Amino acid sequence: MSSARSVTLADVAFPRAGAIPDVILIVAASAITALAARIAIPVPWSPVPITAQTFAVVLSGALLGARRGFLAQALYLAEGALGLPVFAAGAAGPAVFAGPTAGYLMAFPFAAAVTGALVGRGWDRRFATMFLAMLLGSAVIFAAGLLMLARFVPGAQLLGAGLLPFVPGDLIKSALAALAFPASWRALGRRRNEGSGFPA
Repeated sequence: MSSARSVTLADVAFPRAGAIPDVILIVAASAITALAARIAIPVPWSPVPITAQTFAVVLSGALLGARRGFLAQALYLAEGALGLPVFAAGAAGPAVFAGPTAGYLMAFPFAAAVTGALVGRGWDRRFATMFLAMLLGSAVIFAAGLLMLARFVPGAQLLGAGLLPFVPGDLIKSALAALAFPASWRALGRRRNEGSGFPA
C-alpha cells in the first residue's frame, strides 16, 4: 500500500473534476445519506433506531475521499439543523443535536474523513484493509454516539442500547464494501490494460 496515493473511485469516474463536479458529488452524498436515514428500524429498548445512515456516511468517505466526504456529511448536518427533515424518522432542527442521537450525528463528518483518509492510502484495494477502514469509520460514530447517549441511558444498559444491536448490520455492510471496492479496482485495472483510457 502506498501512503502517497490519494485516488478514489470518484477520482477515476471524474478524472478531470473541478469545483462544480466536486460540489455535485458532495451534494449527492448528503442527499444519499438523507435517503438512507429513511430506512429506519426502531429498537424497542433504545432511543437510537437502526438505520442505513452509518453505511452511507462511511461509504461517502470511501468514494469521495476524506475532504469531500467530510464536507458532504457537514452539509447533511447543516441541512438537518436548518429544518430539512433529513434525519431518521424525518427529524429536523437544532433540538436533535441535544437529543440521544446527537453524538452519532455529530461524528458523521469525522467518520467519513477517517474512512476517506484510509482509502486515500490504498486501503480499498484489498478485502481485509477495506473491511477495517469501514469498521474504523463506524467506530468513530459509535464512540461519539455512546459518549452522548450515556446522558440518556443508564450505564448498565448503554452498550445494549447504543452499540450491540447495530454490530451485525455493520459487519455485513462493511464486508459488502470490502468485496465491492477491490473488485471495482480490479475491473478498472483490466480496462486500463485493454486501453480504455482510464487513468493509471
